[in-house]
Amino acid sequence: MTHNSPDGDDSLGMNRPIARRDFLCGAAASVVLGVPELASADAIGTSDGKGLGLAAAPSDYPPALTGLRGQYPGSFENAHAARDGLLKDVVGTDTGEEYDLVVVGGGISGLAAAHFFRCALGDDRKILILDNHDDFGGHAKRNEFEHAGRTYLGYGGTMSIEAPFPYSYLAKSLIRELGVDVNGYSRYLNSSLYQGLGRGTFFGKEHFQTDRLVVMPDEDPSDWVRFFSAAPLRAHVRADLIRIHTESRDYLPTLDPDQKARALRAMSYQEFLLRHAGLHEDALPFFLGQTFRNSMRVDTCPAYVAARSGAAGFQGMQIGGAPAYPELTQFHFPDGNATIARLLVARMIPGVFGNTPCTPETIISRRADYGALDKSQNATRIRLKSTAIRIEERGDPSRVSGMVDITYQQGERFARVRANGVILACFNNIIPYIVPNLPQEQKTALHYASKVPMIYTNVLVRNWEPWIKVKAQSVHFPAAYHTDMFLDVPVSMGEYQFPRDPSGPIVVHLEGNPNSPGLARRQQNRIGRAQMLATPFEAIERSVRSDMARALSAGGFDPGRDILAITVNRWPHGYAYTYDTLGDPDLPDYARPHVIGRRAFGRIAIANADSGAAAYTNVAIDQAHRAVQDILVSLGLT
Repeated sequence: MTHNSPDGDDSLGMNRPIARRDFLCGAAASVVLGVPELASADAIGTSDGKGLGLAAAPSDYPPALTGLRGQYPGSFENAHAARDGLLKDVVGTDTGEEYDLVVVGGGISGLAAAHFFRCALGDDRKILILDNHDDFGGHAKRNEFEHAGRTYLGYGGTMSIEAPFPYSYLAKSLIRELGVDVNGYSRYLNSSLYQGLGRGTFFGKEHFQTDRLVVMPDEDPSDWVRFFSAAPLRAHVRADLIRIHTESRDYLPTLDPDQKARALRAMSYQEFLLRHAGLHEDALPFFLGQTFRNSMRVDTCPAYVAARSGAAGFQGMQIGGAPAYPELTQFHFPDGNATIARLLVARMIPGVFGNTPCTPETIISRRADYGALDKSQNATRIRLKSTAIRIEERGDPSRVSGMVDITYQQGERFARVRANGVILACFNNIIPYIVPNLPQEQKTALHYASKVPMIYTNVLVRNWEPWIKVKAQSVHFPAAYHTDMFLDVPVSMGEYQFPRDPSGPIVVHLEGNPNSPGLARRQQNRIGRAQMLATPFEAIERSVRSDMARALSAGGFDPGRDILAITVNRWPHGYAYTYDTLGDPDLPDYARPHVIGRRAFGRIAIANADSGAAAYTNVAIDQAHRAVQDILVSLGLT
């Protein structure tokens, strides 16, 4: 993370009263500035005394809240208390509610599970979805900014419909059922808006000779000689990087293609570069911010995966095995896959998005009525800010005979409901603590993986003329806290129109993956998670402001003047863990931890992306369907 002295805070705009929420070590340290309790829109000002025009975010409308979002303070502490055994003796108040199904987790997998259960047994079946956050959707999070009477959307988590392998028939069918025409994406995407803007890399003085933004031109996206010649590099580093990116050389000449594939699976990309490609270690910082499948880094990504991803250094090598990863079929909504979550909710709960049917085009501009989520007259209900702390089946789970008690915490209140079946669509790592009677082998398997910590930050800026001036649509920051920054994807749907005027506001998206280079990937994820929880919002904000100012200085960007709002979506438990050939044993599928971990236990089934060991929306959908089948079997209905 970039650090700056407090003396520079005024120039960065750190003292500007935009919306922000601070936190320290996971505990809230202050409250949101800019919500009705503290300030009206008229009270938010700038250094020149003019109002920003930012509308105050209503505290009961989560998508419009800025500051720290994602897994925000207050959303996870109860789960940690359950993990630490502090709630094991709690007896929740019996609400008298009985359901056909309780789903723990209101992300896409949990919502899809409720949908599939209704499809199997009827829309009148009583379903309760519990979620610990103040919003539904899980990682499919919607961010909204209101400025001068206009709404600007961003995605705070799951970005798109995409996968490096084909969607199953089931997942495709659900997407079609929701009205999404994946093949019609070009109708919504303004593919020419950023024409002429290239890909920039910011070489920071912390790792290179001086601060400098170098842009790979849009018209020639592979002119590495000119690119590295303009970078602030020492001569031997420049020569090495040009060689690695341009020369067609076989760095494993004594091995046949199949032997190459086996060798590359057993080494990291970093080892390949340093040991076999002869890269000087002084050139390694250029690769530190690069990420590959599921945010693998240069030191944790198998060289084989890097080669299949088109990484530098493999141009002259014939490698056995599967071909390079194909181009992905993609569909990006203005709010990411939050649209999928919203469409599922609209199908199941009347009145949340009005009383007329929703399509992707109509729902994108509709506000959700959160007061309609948990009404007793509805068969399906969503109860937010409710953390499940204990799931216990009455009787002997091996006989699959009793109902299940679900104890949850909502604020200071502990409550208990009953259900014929439970689907756990939460994170795998919490399940052993809230289902105490699980077999030890299954608990061990559920503990195996370590989710990838991710941070998705959205910044509303006054205009994007600085990007035009530096001719960059995106900027990569090697070794920074946020490693990538780009103007948001220009998608318009229905009444929502993406901003096209560079003199007006736009959402800028930044991404990062806290890690600890040099360690095994699962260990890096755990350390990165701890670092994320211990990093105060102020430090993240300062980093955002500083990096944007430094990278866009030639374009005249002034963070104190040009940043209107910041939303930090913190995901310490982010992407589902995927196996790799460096850190995981080579096991048959049936012996993989995620397969053992997702076994049904009486009338309790497990559905989430973790149980599919892949961080993709289609996997979450497929696992939801499998879990519903497990429940139907337990009920003797199939």
